[in-house]
Amino acid sequence: MSDSLVPVLLCLFSAVTVATANFAVKRGGDVLSARMVLSITSSLCVLPFAFVVPLPDRELWVALGVATAAHWVYQFCMIRALHRGDLSLVFPVMRGLAPMMTALVAVMALNEFPGLFGWIGLSLATLALIVFALPERSETGQRTINSAALFWAVMTSAGIGLYSVTDAYGVRIADQRFSFIVWLFLLDWIGITAVSLWTRRGQLSVRLRPQLLGGMVGGVANVLSYGSALVAFSLTHAATVTAIRETSVVFGAILGAVFLKEGFGKRRIVAASVLAAGLLLLETDI
Repeated sequence: MSDSLVPVLLCLFSAVTVATANFAVKRGGDVLSARMVLSITSSLCVLPFAFVVPLPDRELWVALGVATAAHWVYQFCMIRALHRGDLSLVFPVMRGLAPMMTALVAVMALNEFPGLFGWIGLSLATLALIVFALPERSETGQRTINSAALFWAVMTSAGIGLYSVTDAYGVRIADQRFSFIVWLFLLDWIGITAVSLWTRRGQLSVRLRPQLLGGMVGGVANVLSYGSALVAFSLTHAATVTAIRETSVVFGAILGAVFLKEGFGKRRIVAASVLAAGLLLLETDI
């Protein structure tokens, strides 16, 4: 297998599993409680590896602290977005803007500069993914946009760009990249759990019960998704990883069509084609 093909396959696998994780969380109803179960499940999945991988050194602990904070920002923005809007609206926006956000941050923080075709590919991919977010026309021909949901979806995409760059930095400086991956998951659950315990006090058990199955499924999918993405970060550019990973909106639309009976539509078929073209330009240019 070609070395250049490995990160692409890792990113595509990550896209399928991240769509599965978000679908499981959103379908449960109480996004905050479901996300807490997801995060705890993810940490439990990697806990046995903490006894195998080397402990982080001082520099890596600093990188882990910054990356964990970035993940907390992303999580809280994402929860607000999913509480305020449909999955078919907020998921494509927050994932669709992420490649451009990541590319911009990577230029400043990692000195990674896509070429001309790379920027064109990023722009095409971003526009195509945003098309997925446009609601279908009603019987009167109007499109209704939820501005609050869109705001938090955009903020979530900024969080994705932030954590993508901090994670890319962390996994690259680690002597053993799996040390960074394992310890990131072991720290990630703390923030969301603390907020859940505070805001759901007195009713946590009632809120959690319906979220357990979806949260646990999402937790396993989350480990598979971001673990494979972190490995890809160590093999290629951060913007490339994020752009290919954001094809998750296509898989999310398929899940919605199959399980929620949402229409895929000609518009989204065209958007998927433009997305593929944009990612091809990006991959051949970087």
